[in-house]
Order: sequence, then structure tokens, then C-alpha cells
Amino acid sequence: MFLLSLPLVLSAIARLALGAPFTPPGGLGTNSTPPVYQPLSDFDFQSLSLALYQEYIELDLFHHGLAQFSVNDFEAAGLNAEDRYLIEFMADQEVGHATLISNILGPDRAAKQCNYTYPFQTVRDFVDFCQKLTRFGESGTYGFLEHLDSRASAILLLESITTEARQQLIFRQFEGLFPMPEWFIPAITQSMQWTLLAPYITLCPENNTHLEWQNFPALTVTNNPNATQLNGPAISHNTSAALSNPGRTVNLTWESPGKPVGPDGKYNTSTTAGEPKYVAWISQLNTTYTDLTITGNNSGSTVQPGGEIFGDNTFPTINGTIFVLVTDNNPYVTPFNLTMLNQHVVAGPAVYQSG
Repeated sequence: MFLLSLPLVLSAIARLALGAPFTPPGGLGTNSTPPVYQPLSDFDFQSLSLALYQEYIELDLFHHGLAQFSVNDFEAAGLNAEDRYLIEFMADQEVGHATLISNILGPDRAAKQCNYTYPFQTVRDFVDFCQKLTRFGESGTYGFLEHLDSRASAILLLESITTEARQQLIFRQFEGLFPMPEWFIPAITQSMQWTLLAPYITLCPENNTHLEWQNFPALTVTNNPNATQLNGPAISHNTSAALSNPGRTVNLTWESPGKPVGPDGKYNTSTTAGEPKYVAWISQLNTTYTDLTITGNNSGSTVQPGGEIFGDNTFPTINGTIFVLVTDNNPYVTPFNLTMLNQHVVAGPAVYQSG
């Protein structure tokens, strides 16, 4: 019979009390409590419902583009049968994402697919729209993911949105853009995402979830850099001819609040902001402000900023597919508290194709 010394016995009891070995104290959801894969608050339900609306439009969009254009149209744009199959597979991924979120919300509460309208007439414009739409879907989810009360639901949503990040990269490759010209992907708020998404939804089933997020007045960049004029599809393009540069004049127009928007026109744009004074640039980890020069009624211009993420000789802050907004103030915000900017939004966001 083996006898254990008292210190060894006490050490074993202490390990059992502290939990599993090799696990430092702290963290969320690291104990033995079974995970709950459902909304735990109205915030969760509304955020996940927004994500579901996004997955539905992507599912429809990818199928719609494949049906709208002929094989010859795709071939003329440099996209062959293998590329078209990849788009079809991405649509299949959206089936899985929509099913996942519907299961989390509950089949009786989850919204159903809607009808949509799209702003493209060519294959290259279809690809450009896909890379922009997947970007604001991705960025919108990053914005609320860490704020969900249901941490169990958050991990499942994370596993779907990382797939969407790959989709956005692929559409950039299809468009002839450098696939990932940034160190970090920006986050935006739910209201910013809903502002960008809602105008493309025309009609929804009567009992669909009414989203509580704000619709800001629409913002348009009238001289947005045009990526559809670039080289054809490729794994990567390394070019010195940038789409945009610091110091570039950017022209903006925006709508007044009170316009019906979204499915069945049941939503109205609104703002709590004062007079327009600044343009906010949400790119990578930063929200950078530039002065707005008013040039007319609901129109103005600004200058594209420069700067580098961690100071000189690191990496440009403004690059890739990013977001601009007209604001009444320039509060300091970070990706975690970006909702503090909502109250200052006069119009936007608009997607800006900086690179």
C-alpha cells in the first residue's frame, strides 16, 4: 500500500477546486456550465436578426448574378467555369450560415428570406457589388460580436463570419484588386450596417422581424475610385498605381432624414446629429476625421487623410474597402465603443474604395 504525503494530497485537492489542469484562472464560459446557443437579450436577438438579413441577401445575390449573366458574359470578364462554381459554392455556404442563425433564433422567430433589388448591369459590376456587400456584412458582425450576451452564440457566428471574410477576399481577386491590402479589418455598428443593407431589400414576409437599428440618411461618394477598370481576375496584383492617395479631394452628397427605406418602405431614415462639420473615415483600427467643406445643399467635399497605423514606417491607415460618414463632431472612438459615434452621424456610411 502506498501512502501519500499530506502536501501531495492537499495539492491534488487544490487542483480539483481550481478546475482543469493547465487552465489559468479567468475567462468567460470556461467552467462546466453547459453553453446556451440562443439569444439571451433583446440586443442579442436584434443583432443576430440583422446578421440573418445579411446572410439572406448574400445567398440571393450570388445565385442572382449567376442567373442574370450568360457564360459568355462571365468569360468576357475573365471568369471561367471553375470561378463560377466557386461563386455557387459560396452561395451554398450562405445556406449553412442562414440555417445556423435561424436555429439560434428559433424557427418560429427567425426572419425569412426577402426580395431584393441590385444596382449592377455587368459582370464586373456584380463582382464589385459582391466584394462591397460582403465587406459591410463582415464589418457589421465584427462590430457587435464581442458585445453579445450569448457568448456561446458568438463563437458560432464567429465561425461563419470568418468564412465571409474569405468570400470578400475572393471577390477582390475576381475584380483584379490586391486581395488584402490591410493589416486589420474595420468594424462598424449595427445601425451603420443596416443603413447600407436596407436600401437593397424591397419586400419581406409580413411577419418578419422588425429591426430596431437606426437607418441613417444615405451618403454618396460622387467620385468614388472605380475598381471595375482594373486588370482582370488574378490571385494577386502588385501594382504601383493606387486607386486613391492621401490628399485626394473626395466629393460627397447626402439625403435629408425622413425618407422611407428598406422592406416595404416600413423604415425611415433619421439622425440626432447637428450641423455637418466632419467626415469620419473608419479604416482598420482607426476612426480618423477630416474637415468637411460645404459646397451646396446636402453636398460637400473633404480631403482623403494619410497617416499610418502605428506611426511612421508601419502601414497606411486608409486602404482597402472602408467606410466614410458625415458627422457633426469628432469624438474619439475605438472599435469597441464605436456606437458612441452613432449619435453624431449626419449621413452614411458610404463604402469608399480606397484600395
